[in-house]
Amino acid sequence: MSLLPLEEKARFYAKKAVIADRNGVYDEAIKYYKKAIELFSTLIRLYPEAHFTSIYASLIKQYSNRIQVLEQYYSEAYGAGIKGNGPGRDSTPFEILYPGKRYDITFKDIVGLESVKNALKKAIIYPIRQPEYFPLGWPRGILLFGPPGCGKTYVALALANEANAILIQVSAANIMSKWLGEAEKNVAKLFKTARELAMKGEPVIIFIDEVDGLLRVYSDEVGGEARVRNQFLMEMDGLQDKGSKLLLFIVGATNKPWLLDIGFIRRFQKRIYVPPPDKKTRIKLFKHFLEKIGSKLKIDQSVDVEKLAELTEGYSSFDIESIAKEVVANVVSEHFEKTGGEGEPRPITMEDFIRVIKEIKPSIDERMIKAYGEWAKKYKSI
Repeated sequence: MSLLPLEEKARFYAKKAVIADRNGVYDEAIKYYKKAIELFSTLIRLYPEAHFTSIYASLIKQYSNRIQVLEQYYSEAYGAGIKGNGPGRDSTPFEILYPGKRYDITFKDIVGLESVKNALKKAIIYPIRQPEYFPLGWPRGILLFGPPGCGKTYVALALANEANAILIQVSAANIMSKWLGEAEKNVAKLFKTARELAMKGEPVIIFIDEVDGLLRVYSDEVGGEARVRNQFLMEMDGLQDKGSKLLLFIVGATNKPWLLDIGFIRRFQKRIYVPPPDKKTRIKLFKHFLEKIGSKLKIDQSVDVEKLAELTEGYSSFDIESIAKEVVANVVSEHFEKTGGEGEPRPITMEDFIRVIKEIKPSIDERMIKAYGEWAKKYKSI
């Protein structure tokens, strides 16, 4: 078979696979993806030096990944004896947490981030407490962006408690991987549920963690990603009705704000930077963790929080917590190895912290901070 007919046939099957995928006919999509992969693999095998080899290898990888997702969907939705939330099932792909049924975290438990907490008070908490003072309405969409490990999810949980609001948690994995073909229906169900709760007078926060995974534009998307984005756009636009007094808010968190579709950036009216801890905050963090450690273990006077803050430039809040946990684990482990657990562990020293800091590297670097700074200059809105 000559090159051109074989290539045409491979592309023919790839096109049929994509059309079937978009129409929700996933068994046919899997079959045609496999045929396309087989033919593209043959082309690569016959013409290993050709210029198109890398292109077809990329397509093979893309289609293989899609087959894996589709086959996982069938396993979960239709597998014998498996209970899941596939098409036709009544369960929802999101978790609803009512006040008193979640972690007891408030803004007082969050060290630092005062500007973030103040911005959220203005955008959400005060309108919930006194909606009559906001005749022009209030923002409905709030985006928390910043480096990983700096407290975005923690802030969202605390926000729900501060506002005494119902929290509906959503993730890209929930929507996209388990409800293929019905993803946009579940987005509609999500907002319908939230509206019904809000219409009873309850404040409701929809929290989307890693929102870029759900609302970004993929260069190689072949499924229902675009339909899900369009559904979200329509639902979020519906919340912007100035006559609506529903206490319903969308809070998204992302480490990669630059991947978001520009349409969604505009719909998150408040875009709040959650920065890494500065030196002052790192001092507070070390004091906070030492206070907790000191309730059970002895702390040597050699431990200098200012010095620790200097040594942890570029570390996230999560990094600092990890350092504190590792120090405790090391001292307790040493105690058990030497005494078998008899008596009390020795006091934790400054040297214990320095040793761990040398082993745990910062998760944030200057280039990352610069990237967030540039995006913040362009889009930040508090």
